[in-house]
Amino acid sequence: MFGDMSEMMNKLKEAQQKVELTKTRLNTDLITETSANGQLKISLTANREIKSISINNSLLSDAEEL
Repeated sequence: MFGDMSEMMNKLKEAQQKVELTKTRLNTDLITETSANGQLKISLTANREIKSISINNSLLSDAEEL
């Protein structure tokens, strides 16, 4: 019984390590998207962390459109 519990704990630790490695890998994948009209550009990691947002100056003058 205790051998099974020890084995399960080891598997859990391995799974946690794999999750951490995956998170690290996702932070290195950068995705950049541009709006259809090209006035808005966003770059983020595959882990959904925003790295940059670029807004065309013409949008900044019209707050309602923004």
